[in-house]
Amino acid sequence: MTLFEVTDLAVTFHTGNRARGRRVVQAVESISFSVEAGQTAAIVGESGSGKSVSLLAATRLLDSRARVTGSVRFADRDLLSSPDRELRRILGKDIGFVFQDPQSNLHPFKSIGHQIDEVLRIHTGTGRRQRRNRVEELLTEVGIPTDGYDSFPAEFSGGMRQRAMIAMAIALNPSLIIADEPTTALDVSVQAGILKLLKRLQREHGTAILFVSHDLGVVHEIADTVTVVKDGRVVESGSREQIYGDPQEPYTRALLSASKVHTVEVPPRDTIERSGQPLLTVRGLRKSYPTRIRRHRRTVVDGLDFTVDPGEIVGLVGESGSGKSTIGRIIAGLQYADAGEITLAGTRFPTGIADGVPPLSATSRRDVQLVFQDPYASLNPRRTIAGSLAEPLHAHRVDRDAVAARVSAAADDARLPHVLLDRYPAELSGGQRQRAAIARALVLQPRLIVADEALSSLDVTTQTEIISLVLQLVREHRTAFLFVTHDLGVVSSIAHRVIVLGPDGVEEIGATSEVFAAPRSAYTRRLLDAIPRLKAS
Repeated sequence: MTLFEVTDLAVTFHTGNRARGRRVVQAVESISFSVEAGQTAAIVGESGSGKSVSLLAATRLLDSRARVTGSVRFADRDLLSSPDRELRRILGKDIGFVFQDPQSNLHPFKSIGHQIDEVLRIHTGTGRRQRRNRVEELLTEVGIPTDGYDSFPAEFSGGMRQRAMIAMAIALNPSLIIADEPTTALDVSVQAGILKLLKRLQREHGTAILFVSHDLGVVHEIADTVTVVKDGRVVESGSREQIYGDPQEPYTRALLSASKVHTVEVPPRDTIERSGQPLLTVRGLRKSYPTRIRRHRRTVVDGLDFTVDPGEIVGLVGESGSGKSTIGRIIAGLQYADAGEITLAGTRFPTGIADGVPPLSATSRRDVQLVFQDPYASLNPRRTIAGSLAEPLHAHRVDRDAVAARVSAAADDARLPHVLLDRYPAELSGGQRQRAAIARALVLQPRLIVADEALSSLDVTTQTEIISLVLQLVREHRTAFLFVTHDLGVVSSIAHRVIVLGPDGVEEIGATSEVFAAPRSAYTRRLLDAIPRLKAS
């Protein structure tokens, strides 16, 4: 039985204003798909293809600038013409939604437990104690410790926030879960656990799943049917076996080919010149955070040592909460460490807590740039993309006549179309926002880029382009990269060396080819075994 059916959906945006000029953007031309009860239907495509916009339009979650036409039916009800009150009930109880960007969809001043409890309080008549038990049960199901009930979103890593979103979506056992890139921010082991959880919900409750992703390895693990979209239109659709085994369209074949790039077979690389001193040296780095228990601190980094040479790419991998992002922010000068020593290009800068002392000099801040994990939260919503790219140039007093050329060059390097420069972050897809964040890091021509999950929101073909860009920067400018990521497939495709962080600290450090071919740590082997793979045909 068809539970959710979208037919000839089209979405048009009226954007701009009198000052910028009004324009009409056709985001979705014609998309049709359906989800059978108890089945998983996947929608795949590159960034900007219209995947997320289609789902938001179908559930009437777009703002008034959007004009939506077509037909959307859920359990024989027309969602596009349903009264607002009925629509809110359906979306709250019958359809669970896991949004692509958990940071912008969680209330920053409400605890995680309170936000999950709110779903139960509004749509059920259960008492406070019953709701508390259910929330703790949900937290356990998605891999969050029950003491996370009183934590706030800012205290969670990106992956932990995504798990909280999934807990809210499954709280009422809905008949349909719409999952928009639900595993993008998750490490491979948690990703595998979430996929198992969704499959179990489907098996036990007959839940249907509409799964949107650019990761064809993940889609292969969970989908019954696959719809491939490009430029707002359906390119091809069919069963998983048909799409993966006998794709008919060149675009589908190209996506599958690009997905097979990210395996654990590391290609040969040019030898890094290690003459002279390292660009970055980290010794004895330690960082802890206060907890809600008086006089107790939680240690997230303890005694970390490593180096990065000019032109070297070092991968820093581990599960959510392992301290990867904290390390990147300390190196970029955005956080203090409790102890340790960091030397950049021969200059040591302070890491200990000291009021009023910046951790990096003005020169060092220019030499080290950070690509944040969450591009939507790191881009000013009231600035155009061009304005965000120009801001660091103005801050460092770059000649105004050169600003436009530098912005244009950085956009080209990040493969960001110039037509997007006059738009605001909310007008871009997740992948396009990530490319804008990468361009902003490149605009100052730094010596070291700390990339915190910089490729997590990008589809496989765009990932390949950015990897090519990174290798080009390494060859031509000897730019060094510290890639902070949970994606071991990306690390295998790009990093010269890899640092594996486990629950108790560093598991192993070594050449990527050696670590991935013969890992010494059982933890590393478990991470590698959890990677969804597409077998090369």
